[in-house]
This record gives sequence, structure tokens and C-alpha cells, in this order.
Amino acid sequence: MALLSAVGGATWHCCGRLLTRRFSQALGRGERPGGEELSRLLLDDLAPTPRPAGGLELLFGLSPCLLALRAARRRVARLLLQAGRSRLQGERAELLRAAEARDIPVLRPSRRKLDVLCRYQVHQGVCMEVSPLRPRPWAEAGEARPGDDPQQLWLVLEGLQDPRNLGAVLRSAHFLGVDKVITSRRNSCPLSPVVSKASAGAMEVMDVFSTDDLAGFLQAKSQQGWLVAGTVGCPGPEISLSSEIPITNCLEFLWDRPTLLVLGNEGSGLSREVQASCQLLLSIRPGRQLPPGLESLNVSVAAGILLHSICSQRTGFPVEGKREQALQGPQDPSASSEVPRVAQHPGLSSG
Repeated sequence: MALLSAVGGATWHCCGRLLTRRFSQALGRGERPGGEELSRLLLDDLAPTPRPAGGLELLFGLSPCLLALRAARRRVARLLLQAGRSRLQGERAELLRAAEARDIPVLRPSRRKLDVLCRYQVHQGVCMEVSPLRPRPWAEAGEARPGDDPQQLWLVLEGLQDPRNLGAVLRSAHFLGVDKVITSRRNSCPLSPVVSKASAGAMEVMDVFSTDDLAGFLQAKSQQGWLVAGTVGCPGPEISLSSEIPITNCLEFLWDRPTLLVLGNEGSGLSREVQASCQLLLSIRPGRQLPPGLESLNVSVAAGILLHSICSQRTGFPVEGKREQALQGPQDPSASSEVPRVAQHPGLSSG
């Protein structure tokens, strides 16, 4: 018994020194002890979490991995497909063929191993060790002149810090036809695998640029003839500079020239410097009287509403034509017989 107590004490003393060393290293890096480091220790019993070497990161999810292979903007070291799937079909089979065509090594780890590697994110049985994807300098975006296309739309993001918010914004921007995305280099989350997963892989194919001087960038584009439209919550006394910059309902905005739509931080919105560089402020009016604390929307939700209100004005946007056709119905009486009937569920009565 004394021997077991001595062994147990020595083991705890060793673990204690290991924990102290890890926490001190975390403090030296400016991290909070007990956060990420403690979660690693609980996951794999004091062993360091496996991570790709050589400056690589772990991309996870079927769509991000497949679109990253198609775009070919990353260096891919290995493809990890969950073991136990004897027959790969659909996009997984396409992913495997694309990897084999590029001589990318393919491993088949267990589900539990993938869970640990991804820190229990939703990986869908697919991961890839890839080089990081970083925003390009905005100078590489090219000089798009207003006369080239009056309906150009660039999305400008200042200080978005939640990777899932950024991913959702990128997904909406890609879906609705935004031409380019510009982010502030400071106080913005990087283009991480979490962002790619939240964007359903849209981050892998979009043009994302960044700048250190966002206000200077906006002022330069304004001098070139672009409209710089910022965004605010419900108009009120707390909105600064409201008397100098007009505030317009997004449903009343007329998109008649190239526009930069500027979205701010999740909590504080646009900075004073960036807001002062805007020529117009767009707002989303609520449908009811709101209690304090609910006067604003999540930034990704607001981005979807604002982008749709603008992009629906684009020539050829398939909304109004279909709506009018559906309201008018078939003009020819004989055409009504050709309209396909909706199949009824067996559990619903015809009455």
C-alpha cells in the first residue's frame, strides 16, 4: 500500500509539473490558462493534440475539402477519409479521384481519430492537411472603373471576429453575386478552417482581399466615383454623425452606380473613422416595436438582407419576372391542363 501511495504521489507530482509547465508556456504566449490548453489535456490524457507539421492546418468538411481541391489555391499534404466506408459515392468518390489524380496521399483514420484531430468539429468524415489561405493585398484587386459596369458591388468588412459569422457572410456574398470582399487586416479573424466550414466552402473560391488602412481605401474609391454605403442599426440618438450622413432604408436604396457596402464589428459596428468615410448609411427597419437589447440583427443575417435588397436590382436577377408570371397564371385555358399536378401524400385525404 505504501508503494502504491508513493507511485501515485510521484505520478501526480509529475503530472502537476507537466500542467504547470504547460500553463506557464501558455502565459508566455499571452493565452489564458485553462482554456484551449486544458481542453487538449482532457481530450487525450495529457498527450499533445496531433497537429499537421510544416505550417499546415487541418481543413474539415466535405464541401470545403472538395472546393479547395477544385480551386487548387492551397498546397495539399494529405487527405484523410474516415475508415469504415467501404464504398465511397458521390462527392466523396470525386474527392478521392481528385486526390489520386494529383498524387495526394490518402489515409483512412478512424472516426475517433478524426474527432480528436478536428477537436470535435463536424467533419463529415473528411479532412485535409493544407497550407493556410490568407487574404491578398487589396492592391491586387485591380482597378475596376465605375464606367465599366455600373452594377458592381464590393463587400467591405471591418473587424469581424467571429469565424462563423465571417463564414456565413462569405456564403451569402458568394450566393448573391458580390464581386469582391475586402477585410480589415486589424481586429479581424483569419481565413481559418472554421470560416471555410461555416461558408460551406465558399471561402475556397472567393476573392478575399485585405488592407491596413480601411478608411483610406474607402476614401480612394469614393474619389474614383464609387458609392460608399455604410450600415447602421435602427436610427436613434446613439448613432453618431447621423445628422451629417443620410440614413436610408435598405428597401428604398437605388443601386445605380458601383457600390461598396461596409459592415462593421459584431458588437460595436463601424468605427468613427470608417463611418465618416461613408456617403450613405443603410438600415434595416424592424417590423415591430423592439425592447432594449434587440434593436439589431446578427451581422451575418443583416448581410444577407442588405445584399439581397441590393442585388435584386441587378439586371436579369430572376425574381420579378417569375413573380409576375406566377401571379398572372396561365393565359391560355388549354395551358391549365398542362400544369403538372402536385403529388399528394398518401396520409393526406383528398378532401
